[in-house]
Formats: sequence, C-alpha cells, structure tokens
Amino acid sequence: MQNFTERALTIIKQIPAGRIMTYGQVAAAAGSPRAARQVTRILHSMSAKYNLPWHRIVNVQGRIALLDEESRSFQREMLQAEGVEVDSNDQIDLNRFRFDPEKDVHC
Repeated sequence: MQNFTERALTIIKQIPAGRIMTYGQVAAAAGSPRAARQVTRILHSMSAKYNLPWHRIVNVQGRIALLDEESRSFQREMLQAEGVEVDSNDQIDLNRFRFDPEKDVHC
C-alpha cells in the first residue's frame, strides 16, 4: 500500500492545466481528509524535485493562499495563463475550475 505522501504526489501530478484542487481535497483524495497541512508541506518540500504543478492548489475558499505578494502574483499569472479566472481578491470559482480525480476524465 502506498503511503500518504506517495498518494498525494500522484494526485497532484494528475491535476490538468486549467483546473485546481484545494489542499484539503488533495488530502482527502489521498486518504487523510484532515491532512491539508501535510499537503502544504509536500508542496513546499517536493515541488521542484517532482515537478509538481503546485500553482494548481488553493485554499478551501478557492483563494490563492500565499502571503508573499511576489509568490501570489506568480501563482495568479500561472493559473491565468492556463485559463483559470482569478478575480481581484485572488478568488477562483471552485464550481467551475475544481478538478475531481475520481469524476473528471482527462488526457
């Protein structure tokens, strides 16, 4: 059986361009619904090593969660380049752009 980190990495890698998931959604899909902070740690420590699409992860409200303006702006630009609409409050419509790895079919 895969451990939580391995499952989370697999899920994060599956998020297609133009779609997003929340930290908690990734945690739940990886088998530990209360491990959103663990997903944050995985993204922080493993994004470069595993070439993760870290920018496709947002908070439970659908907002970019980064506090640093430069990083937040970079994430916003990356999402917009993929067609994700981000409003002036860094909010994304979860109903429209959320990816569900169990329901959504992707290439």
